[in-house]
Amino acid sequence: MKTSIFLVSLLAPLAILAQNSLSGRVLDNSNGTPLEQASVYFPQLGNGAVTDSTGQFELNNLPDGTYKLVVSMIGYGTFTTNYPTNVQAGPLEVRLEPSAIEMEEVIVSTPFHKLQRENVMKVEQAPMKELRRNGAITLADGIRQLPGVETLSTGVGIGKPVIRGLSANRVLVYTQGIRLENQQFGDEHGLGIGDAGIESVEVIKGPASLLYGSDALGGVLYLNPERYADPGSYKANVRSQYFTATLGMLTQAGAGVSGDSWKFLARLARASHADYKDGSGTRATNTRFGEWDFKSGVAYAAGRFRNDLRYNYNYSKPGIAEEIGEQSRSRNPLLPYQEITSHIVSNTSEWFLSESSFKLILGYVGNNRLEFEDHADEGFPTPEEAAPALDMRLRTINYNLQYHFSANDNKFLTILGLQGMWQKNENFGEEVLIPDARTADAGLMATSHLHFEASDLQLGLRYDHRSLNGEAFGQAGTPEYIQALQRDFNSFNAALGYRFDVGPKFIGRVNLASGFRAPNLSELLSNGTHSGANRYEVGNPDLANEQNIQADLALEYKSEHLELALNGFRNRVHDYIYLAPTGEVSGTDPVYQYRQNNALLYGGEAGLHWHPHPLDWLHLQSNLALVLGSLDEGQPLPLIPPLSWKNTLRVEFDQVLASWQNVYGFLGLECYFRQSRVSEFETVTPGYNLVNVGLGGETRVFGKTLEVQLSASNLFDTAYISHLSRLKADGIYNIGRNVSLGVNLLL
Repeated sequence: MKTSIFLVSLLAPLAILAQNSLSGRVLDNSNGTPLEQASVYFPQLGNGAVTDSTGQFELNNLPDGTYKLVVSMIGYGTFTTNYPTNVQAGPLEVRLEPSAIEMEEVIVSTPFHKLQRENVMKVEQAPMKELRRNGAITLADGIRQLPGVETLSTGVGIGKPVIRGLSANRVLVYTQGIRLENQQFGDEHGLGIGDAGIESVEVIKGPASLLYGSDALGGVLYLNPERYADPGSYKANVRSQYFTATLGMLTQAGAGVSGDSWKFLARLARASHADYKDGSGTRATNTRFGEWDFKSGVAYAAGRFRNDLRYNYNYSKPGIAEEIGEQSRSRNPLLPYQEITSHIVSNTSEWFLSESSFKLILGYVGNNRLEFEDHADEGFPTPEEAAPALDMRLRTINYNLQYHFSANDNKFLTILGLQGMWQKNENFGEEVLIPDARTADAGLMATSHLHFEASDLQLGLRYDHRSLNGEAFGQAGTPEYIQALQRDFNSFNAALGYRFDVGPKFIGRVNLASGFRAPNLSELLSNGTHSGANRYEVGNPDLANEQNIQADLALEYKSEHLELALNGFRNRVHDYIYLAPTGEVSGTDPVYQYRQNNALLYGGEAGLHWHPHPLDWLHLQSNLALVLGSLDEGQPLPLIPPLSWKNTLRVEFDQVLASWQNVYGFLGLECYFRQSRVSEFETVTPGYNLVNVGLGGETRVFGKTLEVQLSASNLFDTAYISHLSRLKADGIYNIGRNVSLGVNLLL
């Protein structure tokens, strides 16, 4: 907070040099009717407004320059233009074309703030509100609704993203504009962030090392934080949701207020779940979990300067399931369980010049991970009396400095950047998975976007250096000894993408990109029993970088009533790191060692969104996703999701009866096919089908808007086991029928 105030005071003279305004109105192009509640937004400036009942809007405190302006509203096609703020052209009139297909949003995870149709790279995006209304229990549970994305889970409370067959350290998670570091190498280390205070989710499917450095080899999960209220307004809400399968309760409350220059928001959430009930009527013992999450922000913007300070506190306490045992509705976890505390602080400062800008993002992530195990033989027979066997503390400082400049009315855009992190890992428990270590990253990048009449070209180059210094642990000659290690890793990466108009309604995209991942401490230095996986893991200090090249080809068709998409990829990974049995046994556990071999993943997604004319209220969506992966020696890669086919029939009505608005209903069918291409320590997973239903709408209560949603996942209570469930080896089914009732009161 002190840093933010210091920056504001230091740059106040710059801020008052340019104070421009924009006013105008938004109309329906088909009949000229004024549109109320249309969004008028400058993404790069973080400045926006909504239209009043006459379609009027006004924006102030705009710096000199040319910036992308986006005007959008549900039921209409999104309008975008490059608007020169310092040109006094009078009120702006925008006419939106009616469209049955959902409005487009600005993609934030890629660097040039383009709409989806303008972006060179296809990025999957979904509002968090939409994932919740489909019955998602957690953020990790919600992201599996996106095409090409699945979740590697340990019950409901622990999950991490899988993008086209790659997960863990091969997928980077970004929140509040900084990379989330929380010991994500571990199988039982979940996403570690709550869904409260998240506006939308974006997924880059493929190598994004050009933008984000190491660990973005498989893709990026980008979490957009909640927007501030529009200038001169406030917002507040209270939301509560109940889940029958987990007897779970989720409650959150948030508020925000914005003036012309200062903006504030805060949100507090609490989740509490018992063991979930599976399709056979059995409760999965010790899958219970609870979570506290607090997010806040303060922003300042005036003229040429903008600053956004965000903070997130997250505390979670998940149980770790091992076998079916005690049938209980208790919410207090049994042994083993975890206690995870995270503090995430980020500060984004931007200085705007006439045709260029500087952006500085600083971040801090503090992650404390405690794991409590069964120590009954040491006199700790209950969870309340247990001491943590594992106590890991990770501290990470992120920095990202960028210089943006444009030319030719924003048709040529370039970003130069310096990005990196400093990280320290320490152990304070008796169990050590990875040793105390320090990591330092630094990367230099340059990327440009060129816009032509009917196409866009994007290219870039990046160099990264990582220095890793691990300390020795234990006594030399003993079985648990971990040697000291000092390694440096380097990599050059490039990306080239081309988006082109095939015709009036067809878009083609071709992307070729490389990525890399430096081996993590676990892969380099492991030496011990991994109790969750029932194996003894041995690291390999000689591992090299994973390096990949992915080719991606997409063809899309979009009209007022129909969207079609076909996307194929081929991902070649050199020096892919994997675990393989050595044939030895340590105690009762088989010994596995980390090895490297080249690997190939390929497949794609196909999607359809049909809105049959003239049935304005009906939508049919269908998505097919396939990934195949194997080592060069022919062995299939582990944790590859099976072929999936997800279908949703949705109805939407502006009004039902006299008191309900924005009413919707849906019927969904998820088909997961048999997965018979399995690695040597996996088993075949049978196919299964899941039916989901839901409905909801808005009404007025005491002059306030009340949103109500009701959904049921796995409606027919199917007993199944996902191929990506870590409880599969223990024969524990996934969650059964789960009915969710949620209410959201807008104050």
